[in-house]
Amino acid sequence: MTNITPETRIMMMRGEDGRQGYRRQILAALAVSLGPFAAGLSKGYMSPAIASMQDARHHNDSFTVSDQQASWIASLSLLGALIGGILGGMAMRIGRRSVLLMTALPYTVAWLATALSTSVDMISVTSFCGGMIVCCITMITQVYVTEIAVPEIRGLLSSVLKILSQIGFLISFSLGAYLNWQQLALVVAAAPVLLFLALLFIPETPSSLLLRGKEEEAAESLQWLRGPDADIRQELATIRTNILASKQYNDGRAGRFKVLLSKRLTRPVLITCGLMFFQRFTGAHVFNFYAVPMFKKTFRMMNPHGGAIATSVVQLLASCLSGMLIDNVGRLPLLMISGVMMSIAFAGFGSYAYYDYVFRNTTDLTQTAPGSYDWIPLLCVLTFTIAFSLGIGPISSLLIGELFPLEYRSTGSALATSFSHLCGFVNVKTAADFQYYIGLHGLFWMYAGLSVLCLLFVVLFVPETKGREIDEMDPKYVESLCINR
Repeated sequence: MTNITPETRIMMMRGEDGRQGYRRQILAALAVSLGPFAAGLSKGYMSPAIASMQDARHHNDSFTVSDQQASWIASLSLLGALIGGILGGMAMRIGRRSVLLMTALPYTVAWLATALSTSVDMISVTSFCGGMIVCCITMITQVYVTEIAVPEIRGLLSSVLKILSQIGFLISFSLGAYLNWQQLALVVAAAPVLLFLALLFIPETPSSLLLRGKEEEAAESLQWLRGPDADIRQELATIRTNILASKQYNDGRAGRFKVLLSKRLTRPVLITCGLMFFQRFTGAHVFNFYAVPMFKKTFRMMNPHGGAIATSVVQLLASCLSGMLIDNVGRLPLLMISGVMMSIAFAGFGSYAYYDYVFRNTTDLTQTAPGSYDWIPLLCVLTFTIAFSLGIGPISSLLIGELFPLEYRSTGSALATSFSHLCGFVNVKTAADFQYYIGLHGLFWMYAGLSVLCLLFVVLFVPETKGREIDEMDPKYVESLCINR
């Protein structure tokens, strides 16, 4: 027994009471996943809400929304998220659970203000504020799950966040077919209250508590997460040693600027920001904001709301499939499959949109417009939706928690998340402009090209993290710090 390594000893101790420990970790993940659920409701809100605001039946003389105003309403939430990513990274230092508790109820207030809005300007302000708050929530829930989960189920629990987000997205799309934008905003406002109540029953992460010197609370938290009969001594000692080592490593670095240029920070930043760029600048993201208007432009007979609901159902199922595969197949294979499928589907949708554009503008064929071809754009949308939800959608967020070393996790998460929402803002805001200048077909052909570049980026630069311990739980972490000095 003297030759057993600390890593093996930790795995043996986990295995003795693994099932109960898994149950506790799953319960904690489900509790914080109400944050992504609220985020999914808000993400799914935009498409039916914009259609409702622009519907002549819902207009009044003092409140009309043009296409440009709609693009600002949709994109300002992402601009707010850019600020929220920075603030969330700073606030994360006071505790993951603590920040979630502080942001849940203000998020409800933001949505109540949306429901009571009487002008485009007021909706724009609430969109910005809501985006800022929800970014903090989604970023910190991902870090929370990464820090409480053992490697065997970390990918699965991370997918739970995405699945709950997709359920919220589906609910908004479904209710949006029957409710106007104000009624739908009231539905979204209820979700953060559930998050606040659920957070009262789960602990702070052990890593966060140890980082702030609260050893007794950290031991209680780890014991709760691993089960009452689990032996946590070795794992707790490993986390404590690694956190102390990371603090000494940071204190020994000469100057803040040199710290920011450390390879231990710059390499994960470049990889995660690269993935976030491609996640946001592929059409699956922008389609979520404009699904109903885009289906109106390509469907001849099908109901655009029905197409949007079908898309969100498939997105949910693909997220569930990703949760089952991510810890078995690995991150890289799913990312590569995602890149190939998205490039083909975007090219197909663009080609159909081009055909439809030519057909609609050919006056001698307008009397024989084929409504039976609506299944072609729907199939393309469902294909790139599956590809996105299977690979780059959930995995790019998971890698933020997995790639950053402990001493840079707050800073790195803030940088990657803020960059992600900056890209999302630019993409959503400019989508209408690109459609004007190059057409809907040109926009999706551009997305197809970006998906090919995404595939090349994944193959060349993204590492596999399947089964890898995060730094503070890795018995070899101190050795890696010594090597990188």
